[in-house]
Amino acid sequence: MSENVTEVLTGGAVLAVAAGFLFYAGQVGGVGVGASGFDTYSASFRSAEGIGIGTDVRLAGVKVGSVLDMTLDPATFRASTKISLQDDVALPDDSAIVISSEGLLGGSFLEILPGGSAFNIEPGGEIEDTQSSVSIVQLLLKFVSGGEE
Repeated sequence: MSENVTEVLTGGAVLAVAAGFLFYAGQVGGVGVGASGFDTYSASFRSAEGIGIGTDVRLAGVKVGSVLDMTLDPATFRASTKISLQDDVALPDDSAIVISSEGLLGGSFLEILPGGSAFNIEPGGEIEDTQSSVSIVQLLLKFVSGGEE
């Protein structure tokens, strides 16, 4: 009988650890973003290399949202993204959004560079000033070939 109790307690502990891990992964991964407390915005990039759905959106190094959706606009051949930001973040209408890197080997994220305008972008609006990622491989190729590309 004591052997069954030990097995049940061990199984319960394993399930509790698994539930804790799932909760933590949901918090870190931003599951539930797009629900109340978040506003959506759109932005269009020439190249969205390095980012995807779920990529962090940061302001001053602090995560304030994430990428909800990415599609290719067939008319302009640009990557259209939909992002969600915390609703307490008000963006001036001259703000820019840039695909940044965490370092040479780090992942990419979207960085918001707030502008100085007195007027804000309305939720659901578009951030028009965008900058695509810089490809390290293309930079190295230009350096090796002497900048002729």
